[in-house]
Amino acid sequence: MAERWSRVLGIIGLAGMLLGAIDPLEGSLIILPAVGVAAVGALLSKGRWRMLLYWALILVAVGVAATWVLSALGGIGGSTGRSDWWGLLALPYAVGWVMGVVGGVLTLLQSFSRPKPPNHGEKPA
Repeated sequence: MAERWSRVLGIIGLAGMLLGAIDPLEGSLIILPAVGVAAVGALLSKGRWRMLLYWALILVAVGVAATWVLSALGGIGGSTGRSDWWGLLALPYAVGWVMGVVGGVLTLLQSFSRPKPPNHGEKPA
């Protein structure tokens, strides 16, 4: 049962990460919970790649916070008085997103490649 939920959560998380990437600022409201959902799915499956998803969640959370704060302050570059280098504060968001997508795909591949446990009490087909 946990294996089924882990796959469902992994698929939902991966889909959310890809859908949110259409518009990274407003999509961050989809991407952040999607990485969390994928991480919970990996936790349930006790997958090999779950630490990658945990770190992805942390990086995305830090990067999204920085992105929203910079946006609320008027952005970077141009007439804002803030150098384009301030954009490096949002770098964890991009790195975490890539880690989340890779971790989500690897976790799903691992869950689908596992041998199924034997059905106790049922006759083979």
